[in-house]
Amino acid sequence: MNWALARLIAAQICVHGSMAGMRLAAPLLALREGYSVAAVGFLVALFALTQVILALPAGRFADRHGLQRPMTYSVALACAGAGLAVVFPTFVVLCLAALMTGAAAGGATIAVQRHAGRAVHDPTVLKQVFSWLSIGPGVSNFIGPFVAGLAIDHAGGSPGSLDGYRAAFALLALLPVVSWLCVRGTQELPTAAAAAAHDGPPPRAWDLLKDPPFRRLLIVNWLISSCWDVHAFAVPLLGHERGLSAAVIGTIFGAFALAVTAIRVLMPFVARHLRERGVMAGAMLLTAALFAVYPLLHSALAMGLCSVLLGLALGTGQPMVMSLLHQITPSHRQGEALGLRLMAINASSVFMPLLFGSAGAVMGVAGLFWAVGAAGLAGARLAWCIGGQK
Repeated sequence: MNWALARLIAAQICVHGSMAGMRLAAPLLALREGYSVAAVGFLVALFALTQVILALPAGRFADRHGLQRPMTYSVALACAGAGLAVVFPTFVVLCLAALMTGAAAGGATIAVQRHAGRAVHDPTVLKQVFSWLSIGPGVSNFIGPFVAGLAIDHAGGSPGSLDGYRAAFALLALLPVVSWLCVRGTQELPTAAAAAAHDGPPPRAWDLLKDPPFRRLLIVNWLISSCWDVHAFAVPLLGHERGLSAAVIGTIFGAFALAVTAIRVLMPFVARHLRERGVMAGAMLLTAALFAVYPLLHSALAMGLCSVLLGLALGTGQPMVMSLLHQITPSHRQGEALGLRLMAINASSVFMPLLFGSAGAVMGVAGLFWAVGAAGLAGARLAWCIGGQK
């Protein structure tokens, strides 16, 4: 991993980390102020909502302006969102901060991914680059909440005081500034203007869905994301049915996260031996098999082992999807393609838990695992049918 890529990863981590920290601190403050669980759920949903709405415009903006201008706007938006919460720590402002920091994280992610993908052309190097980049969100999901939690507990007069929350918001407002410093000296790549001379109306983002390889890739990516979401949703329910403590359930989740990180650290070193569609198809098959047996497990050790295997399987998905996406989409529309992908993932994160809850009430937790596992089998075949480099 070279220095330029390390700076891109650090830039992504700091903006995303600001959002991740706000996603911890804002709901905690809302609960402290006496707001209902439903209100807090609404607040949390807002972090993903703006990424659904603004993903396509952010992708087009990145296609036109490259890296630095989108990153500058994202940094300013994240700083302003968290900064508003410092001055006015009310529920309405927390909702606004959630919208702003969520939009900033989405815009920064698209800009960084697009720049990294256009900086290299060799498929093996693409897999290596996106394997390294995929580690960033895991790191930011640790750093942001960790910094916020420390400030909430230790920066005020007493743990959980309003001054502690203000200090947490202030730190989260400063964190994105590091992102701006990381990308400030980055050399912009030439903007791809292949479509500039095209006669007729400009192409629409939805036209990308008419391309069969891209459409299949987006569906496979959505299935991988859904498997990830159903694991996060159903494991606490399954653990509660088994009588496991919160600490044990948290350890099972921790094992999953460590496995995801481990496989993504390993992938750059074996990238030349990996084929995107084969890895994705294998990951979906293994996930389907693990989902078939997961509801039958009763011991914490067995569930933890299953989570580790799931982490190894699902952790390979994003780097392979990102590598293939940059190979099958036109260079001047890669920002739009990334925007469509981000929109689909965040829409899934907003609406799929509602669907899981309804389905789980009808068919039970085991039925939910088996239904999504069956969808994974279909996804394996779809992944294998995705075309190669254009």
